Amino acid sequence: MQEKIIKIDKIDPKDFFGPNDRNIKIIKSNFPNLKIVARGDEIKVYGNSTELSDFEVKIDKLINYSLKYENVEDNLIGSFLNNPEIDFETSKKSFSPILHGVNGRIIKAKTVNQRKIVDSIDSNDLVFAVGPAGTGKTYTGIALAVKSLKNKNVKRIILTRPAIEAGENLGFLPGDLKEKLDPYMQPLYDALRDMIPSEKLKKYLDDEIIQIAPLAFMRGRTLDNAFVILDEGQNTSSSQMKMFLTRMGKNAKFIVTGDPGQMDLPKGISGINEAIKILNGTKGVSIVRLDDSDVVRNKLVKKIIEAYKNTSNK
Repeated sequence: MQEKIIKIDKIDPKDFFGPNDRNIKIIKSNFPNLKIVARGDEIKVYGNSTELSDFEVKIDKLINYSLKYENVEDNLIGSFLNNPEIDFETSKKSFSPILHGVNGRIIKAKTVNQRKIVDSIDSNDLVFAVGPAGTGKTYTGIALAVKSLKNKNVKRIILTRPAIEAGENLGFLPGDLKEKLDPYMQPLYDALRDMIPSEKLKKYLDDEIIQIAPLAFMRGRTLDNAFVILDEGQNTSSSQMKMFLTRMGKNAKFIVTGDPGQMDLPKGISGINEAIKILNGTKGVSIVRLDDSDVVRNKLVKKIIEAYKNTSNK
């Protein structure tokens, strides 16, 4: 058994090790064959030479990342160590709060891929954000839309979803169309309530500065001076997605979110998958792929996603 000592002298060891050595515990779990002892400003590691070399390379990269961004998130460490070839680079600006929500709540991108959404919308008019449930893709998009409205970069926000799950059952629900659709649109309202005081949000909705409507209502419209988010994009058909994307007018930003693993279409190709394939590499279009490392809900959600992924791969 060989020993290697890695000095943590570029950054504060306490920040790198995390509260109650939380980060070190994650690192240890990713190297089960190594004995790792973190003390003071150094990490002592014991094991065979091949694994020690691999450990040193990955930890050096993690230290340099922490030094550059003055931050290392616990949800990033596992991905960083297991997938060192992934591009973890984002702008320093993407670490800043997107906006201050209700009661001064700081709303910001919490993961690498959420920060990539922030960076992508700055330099592109159309962003696809694809990943499993709980990765914050829609929430991040809505925060960016609210920020854009507050900064007067756009005149309105339009949030839409294909109403496929509501589908045939709409006619049996009480109330007018809005009352029938509102429960299905609730996740969008929930995000807005975090970001805009209730009275102001009500006025925005009444004045149609913020519009929440099913995808079918987009047909025939030209969406100028608007920040538009299509949620649950995996439930669009090819023709629906094409219809939506061609609504883009002047000074418009579009974000399309979706989770291919939650497709409710009875058959056929999901519109979001086809659009990503067709538009990949097109100037002005960015594709951000989120994964279970971006899950910001209960930690159990990450385990559930991983378990289902393993089942589908068998």
